[in-house]
Amino acid sequence: MGNFTRRVVPIAMVLLAIGMSPWAMAQDEPGAAEAIAAAQEQMQYNANVLWTCVAAFLVMFMQAGFAMVEMGMTRAKNSLNILMKNVMDFSFGSVAFFVVGFGIMFGATNGFFGTSGFLLGDVDWTADDALAQWPWTFLIFQTVFCATAATIVSGAMAERTKFVSYLVYSVLISAFIYPVFGSWAWNGLNGDFNGGSAGWLEGPEGGQLASMGLPAFVDFAGSTVVHSVGGWLALAGALILGPRIGKYGPDGKPRAIPGHNFGLAALGVFILWLGWFGFNPGSTTTANGEIGYVAITTNLAAAAAAITAMCTSWLIFKKPEPSMTFNGVLAGLVAITAPCYTVSPVGALAIGAVAGVLVVFSVLFIDRVLKVDDPVGAVSVHGVCGAWGTLACGLFNLDGGLLYGGGMAQLATQFIGVVSAFIWAFGAGIVLFLALKYTIGLRVSEAEEVRGLDIGEHGMEAYSGFQIFTTQ
Repeated sequence: MGNFTRRVVPIAMVLLAIGMSPWAMAQDEPGAAEAIAAAQEQMQYNANVLWTCVAAFLVMFMQAGFAMVEMGMTRAKNSLNILMKNVMDFSFGSVAFFVVGFGIMFGATNGFFGTSGFLLGDVDWTADDALAQWPWTFLIFQTVFCATAATIVSGAMAERTKFVSYLVYSVLISAFIYPVFGSWAWNGLNGDFNGGSAGWLEGPEGGQLASMGLPAFVDFAGSTVVHSVGGWLALAGALILGPRIGKYGPDGKPRAIPGHNFGLAALGVFILWLGWFGFNPGSTTTANGEIGYVAITTNLAAAAAAITAMCTSWLIFKKPEPSMTFNGVLAGLVAITAPCYTVSPVGALAIGAVAGVLVVFSVLFIDRVLKVDDPVGAVSVHGVCGAWGTLACGLFNLDGGLLYGGGMAQLATQFIGVVSAFIWAFGAGIVLFLALKYTIGLRVSEAEEVRGLDIGEHGMEAYSGFQIFTTQ
């Protein structure tokens, strides 16, 4: 085998170098060039499908990461409840997005919501044509993004929310709230299947943004579409729900309620970091060298944010605080999600570095000034840092960014998108959570909260025999 390799491989390399590959020699045959081009196109399509599905599976695994982070940063008596929420929001959300949400987000639109594609009804499921089969891949990829937006809310409302209410709002977020904003910014991604329509933030020629002389909104993988929408919904939910028992003393000062297992939290952060290589590079939906570029910007932002979050917490608390550092990683990942494709690696470092500092001060501001009880810092990580990453496109984009000579136009568009997301998601969230509060109820009883939601909501313990009763 060694002699064969040494003899044959050099000959093959010479043939390829002079254009004498089997494909090249076959081009002399009638119709061969067209056949080769068609075969190459099919190979590229298959590679695109494979990469996009692998990316979707990585993003789906982020559900485990969110579950571990939330579980580790909260108390043992609520662990099973958190696991159930993360399993069921993906399950209910997948169905709701397939039935309704996908059509609202990617169907033929009037600029504000889609009106076709429900149950993927416009797709011929038996078609052999490759292009006709792409919606299957596109649906699973967009489904896992929708699940991410829905599960963000869980962390901010942990340890005191009724399980049945959680299921209801997970369905409504997946079927309606998330897809509506998604249709404003991403509807055109499905342009081959919805008649070429686009949402108003995408700024097609003659659209709302174009009439203002502004470029299209940029959010490559969803800093605002996914993360800020989820973060602002989480803020609305935490406000309506109120703080956990014992979180604030009689003087109004916040009290620490430590999580029970930071090993799980750290594992969750690493799972999320891994999953983000599906989230951002996967959004290319194309198997080519762009994957590596987006992976580099994603990783650099996360690393920079971890460093600056640790250093910031070290300066404030005189110790390198672990939970702030863990959230720093996630803050950098959220922030780079919008500009990961449009900024340089140096720009990614800067965006991540700012996110790491921002998340620390945001957590302290929300906890101490606004007095909103967010057990895992979901609002700061996803809402605030998602907004920062989206605005950063207007500063750091190589094409059109303010710091690269592009002027204020792109930054103005990004600001419009960020504000629109806040108004829509926070406003819809307030309405949704108030409706739940005054109908089926949003919060468990005081006795259930003290005892733990594992027993009260599910009748069993995550750590059997180790239940600890507290007054908090």
